[in-house]
This record gives sequence, C-alpha cells and structure tokens, in this order.
Amino acid sequence: MVYLFLADGFEEMEAICPIDLLRRVQVPLTVVGVEGRTITGSHNVPVVCDKTAGEISSFEDMEMVVLPGGPGITRLEQSPVVQKALDWAEENGLWIAAICAAPSILGHRGMLKGKEAVCYPGYENALEGAVLSDKKVCIDGRMITGRGAGVALDFAMALVQCLKGDSAAQELKEPLQCSR
Repeated sequence: MVYLFLADGFEEMEAICPIDLLRRVQVPLTVVGVEGRTITGSHNVPVVCDKTAGEISSFEDMEMVVLPGGPGITRLEQSPVVQKALDWAEENGLWIAAICAAPSILGHRGMLKGKEAVCYPGYENALEGAVLSDKKVCIDGRMITGRGAGVALDFAMALVQCLKGDSAAQELKEPLQCSR
C-alpha cells in the first residue's frame, strides 16, 4: 500500500500524477487528508481523499509514503500521522518519496544524510546532510526526491519503476505519449 498525504495547499500536479500513474499500474494507494476528507490544492483544486489522518490506525501494509510539495508542506510536517508514517517507513526500510519543497521534511528529520537528493530551488539548506544533485529526480537507496511540479510525471514514473519495475514503467510510456 502506498500512502500519499495531502494537506491544504498541496501542489496539484505533484499529487495527481503519482495517484494517476500508480493506480494505472494497479498499485494499492490510499490518499490521506491530514486535515479532513476534502483537501484543497494551492490552485483551488479540491481532492476528496480516501481516508482522513484520524482513520489511519496502522501502517503495517505500507510499501511507500509519498509527500507532495506546495505551500501545504508545513501542515504535512506538523501532522503526527505523517511523522508516524515516516517513522514506520524508516524503521522498516520502506520507500519514501517527496517532491518540490517536501524533501525539506525529510531533511529536517535527518533522513537525507549522505543521500543524493533534490528539491525545489531555495529549500536546499533544509536538506540537512544530503548530497545535492542537479538531476530532476533522484533515487538513492529507498529515498526518492523530485524537483517540482514540472517533473511530476518523471517523479511518478520513478515511483512506478521502484514499486513495479522497469517494464511496468516502460509500458506506461507509450499510452501516455512520454518522450523518454
């Protein structure tokens, strides 16, 4: 199960691309609203979540946690449920993915020390101990980071690749008309 967390002010492309692609390849995914069932993005697009943070009792079925960026990252970082999900993922060697400003959440926790990582320009200092990269998307161990909304499709493809393999990612490219 992938848990993708949303807080008001999330960047829509960074959430919807992963949701769409993971569901296309049949990856079980739960979209969790940290502030309620309907969460509104930074461009006023409301998303009805599968569950609220209060409805999550366990992460035992989790394979990956995904954090989209946008102005809502402060609320994501302050969410006890997001913190518990990150604790569980880290303790159990699971995938952790963050894009745009959200890698700063991982940096503040010391989770990026020695890892190649990227983020939205201006958040680099928050990636404490990371090896900063010029790539659009970085995969280092079980940590996936992406630059921002413009690479949301590449980021989502990386999630598919990590969870379902190269062939599943390649199979998505033609129907989506991806150039790479």
